[in-house]
Amino acid sequence: MLSSHLSAYVPKVAAPHPARARTLSRPVLGLALCLAGLALAGCQSKGGLGDITGSIGSSQTQPRTPSDWHAESERWGKRYEANRKDRDAAFYYARALRALDQNAQALAVLQSAVLTHTNDRELLGAYGRSLADNGRLKEADEVLSRAHSPERPDWRILSAQGTVADQLGDHQRAQQIYQAALKIAPGEPTVLSNLGLSLALSRQLPEAERVLREAVSNGRGDPRVRQNLVLVLGLQGRFAEAETLAKQDQSPAEAAATIAYLKRSVSQPNSWEMLKTGGARPKAKPAPAQAGAPTPPPQG
Repeated sequence: MLSSHLSAYVPKVAAPHPARARTLSRPVLGLALCLAGLALAGCQSKGGLGDITGSIGSSQTQPRTPSDWHAESERWGKRYEANRKDRDAAFYYARALRALDQNAQALAVLQSAVLTHTNDRELLGAYGRSLADNGRLKEADEVLSRAHSPERPDWRILSAQGTVADQLGDHQRAQQIYQAALKIAPGEPTVLSNLGLSLALSRQLPEAERVLREAVSNGRGDPRVRQNLVLVLGLQGRFAEAETLAKQDQSPAEAAATIAYLKRSVSQPNSWEMLKTGGARPKAKPAPAQAGAPTPPPQG
């Protein structure tokens, strides 16, 4: 049965109290330089982006502010405390917790909810994404595969599955999953953005650029899609072009710091591994870039 299958995934953590949701604020996310900005696109997750691991959400939904999510957390947390079997309270409370990067608490809420509401695919999808948030990628992959059916596929769940496959290092499979999602939602910028990042991870930079430019053109001005294109342009050594694009969403000083960081990153011998693992992030005040543009990592 589904309930017995899911019980193996349930961590031994206590469900959070609503007051705890107000103690942490969502950190400000910078440019997705590490490709860990892969979005669990279009799902119910962080930032009110229609979803998200890191950045892009549904083009139909405007991003919410941290204060918005704190208010959501407080409102739904009170309702959840009053009745922990309330499906909507669990779903929306966990969504707010994820938006505030309170991932362990969100998982605690969702693990209980999916055991109570065993046939709710939307909850199951949120649970799979929460497992991914907490680094439990293989379990997330398994749960997400059960969150939709071949006769009723969900492009949001497929996109989430793709990001998990990318994080597991299976980029070819991830790209196949994104293509399946695009058959359901042609031109969806969140899926295109994830596909572009996956292609970049597999060093197919020209194709990654092509896909990301399509995502930008369809993305209704979402700066997070443009940031991913900035990354891919920088990986190709096209720093001036990347900086011009970065200035659409950042101040001149911030854009210059972003490009300086990107130049240093791609000049490192282990830059591809660093980008995959998210081991490097820009500092608040990065050091000046060295003179001369370094050669980007080879493709192929």
